[in-house]
Formats: sequence, structure tokens, C-alpha cells
Amino acid sequence: MTYAIVTCSGISNTGKLTTQAGMLLMQRKPGMFLCMNCKQSAESLRIDAGNAERLIVLDGCTDCCATKKLTAAGLSPDIHIIATELGIEKNGMADVQYDEIEKVIRAVMENGDDRV
Repeated sequence: MTYAIVTCSGISNTGKLTTQAGMLLMQRKPGMFLCMNCKQSAESLRIDAGNAERLIVLDGCTDCCATKKLTAAGLSPDIHIIATELGIEKNGMADVQYDEIEKVIRAVMENGDDRV
């Protein structure tokens, strides 16, 4: 099964966190995950995510920028995770902590099917 991950990719710590979590998932499970960010055009996202069997959105906060871009592309996520709802504080330009990345990755793994 292939998963497309669309990340927030904002400049805040929670936005950077989503991108780092998506990239780490690609490294840990080569060929299973494709990571994209919401800075891509809606058309580009539609094309890149079109072949994935499951679509995962990692938003940094409740502004849900990645979800909005995905909606503009005419797509909806199978799994939607918001970092701040996992207890991660949005703290401006603070450095991303490794345990926060792991918390997001765990949420993806727990919300996926048995093959993740």
C-alpha cells in the first residue's frame, strides 16, 4: 500500500515538525510513503497524490493549511492529524524536538492500517 502525506510546511515549529515527520516516515519505510507539502499548487498535489491508496494530512495547527490546499485540489484525507491536538505547543520559531516528531509519527502509525 502506498501513502501520500501532505504536510503543513509552515514556518512555525509545528509546521516544520510536520515536514520532518513526513520525511522521516519516508526514510523509515522506503517506497511506502510519498511526502509533499502544501506549498505545492493544488494541481501538483492532485497529480502527485493521485496514485496513492491512502492520503494522510499532517497539519501543524488548527489553521489546517494543508487540509485547505488539499480541498482546493478536490481531495480529502483518509487520515488527518493536527500536531497541536497531540499536545504539541505552537511556539513560533522554536526548534522542533525529536520527541515531538516521534509523537506525530506514532499518531500516523496508530491511525493507519496494519501495514503501516
